[in-house]
Amino acid sequence: MSCGQKGLLSSAFSLFSCPSQILNQSQTLLKSQRVLFSLFSNQEMANLLLFITGSFFKLCSFSLLILFLISCSSFPSTEAYDPLDPNGNITIKWDIMSWTSDGYVAVVTIYNFQQYRHIQAPGWKLGWTWAKKEVIWSMMGGETTEQGDCSRFKGNIPHCCNKHPTVVDLLPGTPYNQQIANCCKGGVLNSWAQDPATAASSFQLSVGQSGTTNKTVRVPVNFTLKAPGPGYTCGPAKIVKPSRFVTPDGRRETQAMMTWNVTCTYSQFLAQEAPSCCVSFSSFYNDTIVPCSKCACGCQNTSQPGSCVESKASHIAPVASSYTPLVRCTSHMCPVRVHWHIKLNYKEYWRVKITITNFNYNMNYTQWNLVVQHPNFDNLTQSFSFNYKSITPYTAINDTAMLWGVKFYNDMLLEAGPLGNVQSELLFRKDKATFTFEEGWAFPRRIYFNGDNCVMPPPNVYPGLPNACSHQLTSALGLLVTLLAAMALLFGHA
Repeated sequence: MSCGQKGLLSSAFSLFSCPSQILNQSQTLLKSQRVLFSLFSNQEMANLLLFITGSFFKLCSFSLLILFLISCSSFPSTEAYDPLDPNGNITIKWDIMSWTSDGYVAVVTIYNFQQYRHIQAPGWKLGWTWAKKEVIWSMMGGETTEQGDCSRFKGNIPHCCNKHPTVVDLLPGTPYNQQIANCCKGGVLNSWAQDPATAASSFQLSVGQSGTTNKTVRVPVNFTLKAPGPGYTCGPAKIVKPSRFVTPDGRRETQAMMTWNVTCTYSQFLAQEAPSCCVSFSSFYNDTIVPCSKCACGCQNTSQPGSCVESKASHIAPVASSYTPLVRCTSHMCPVRVHWHIKLNYKEYWRVKITITNFNYNMNYTQWNLVVQHPNFDNLTQSFSFNYKSITPYTAINDTAMLWGVKFYNDMLLEAGPLGNVQSELLFRKDKATFTFEEGWAFPRRIYFNGDNCVMPPPNVYPGLPNACSHQLTSALGLLVTLLAAMALLFGHA
């Protein structure tokens, strides 16, 4: 066997990487091949063995490719992970409080443990599939959207006989005899950072035909949560240690008969096909206004009239019960724009103005919030018209702030129009070690509106500091103009 053939075999071996078992088999095959080459000097035998070896390695690489594609399709998606709120989720706790003749009475509580993502009107919808032939005899604090087929019952008709019930919250103003604690908010849940007291919602249901012991009850399956649209993915129900409750006087503790939890996580990619907000920049030291990127949330469909609203339209007819965005015709086509303006520069401070503009004619954003990531938030001195809270997902770094409106003042971002904006100013103290206006340092790294990541302008178009050469040229031109004017005055009086 020639040296060239040996080199070819070595190169073929080094081009493919197989799992340990296949790799061991390859090494064994290579040793056997060397023995055969030492026994046979025939060139045809050598070529045959080279062909067999090459076919083996091609099969190995093809098998690895198939395994890789299968693994990519079978691994769970990580799109729901949020680096600014790594532990954020919605947890549904199902507590069986007492047994009945054919089932149980349970209290279901929805906890919003997300720092800055809330659920606004028309509120949450919780669904599941019964494991057996359960029915809901009655409910308090909530109701199912459909009763289902209850024709097999005579006399006492259940509240819901549907195999796949969907529950919604009751509205404010519900009679007291139909309420329980933490109910009747119209399905609206605040974020955990804004107000933990209003970040939970509960309802009570009496379940029949379900079993009357811990061993005969079966947990529901296929939980779904809409808030109000898609975006949340719920895992399976897991039986946990029964919840404990302390009486109002604090002297006695009770516990549930049985408890299971369901965890739901949010993905912006599942919630909507396109982004829902964009960011624009400007500064006092540059006349350039950097607008939202073109087609940031979609491009204007000129072939379909009515897909957006012209700004000169005198009247916009509201679309009843529609939460699909109806946006103003813009180059970016985003329902919401966040503008960051570097307003003033002081000796020890610098000032920023934030304006949030609503371009959506179908939505008033109640309890809105804004999350901004910038390294100077560790030295924020004052927020003038917004509430402020530091968010530190990584305790050693304080560069993320949550901003939201002041109650009864600007906590509602009205629909598109003259009043469809809110604004505030932020005052930062300079850190001499890091502060600079150069290279776009004074602009935010990331902005979220209502928990959705906004489209940022590309860094190469950020407003930059004036060039030093242009300053010198401007000064020289100004001096030349002054000299010429003086000379003209002198010759004019001569």
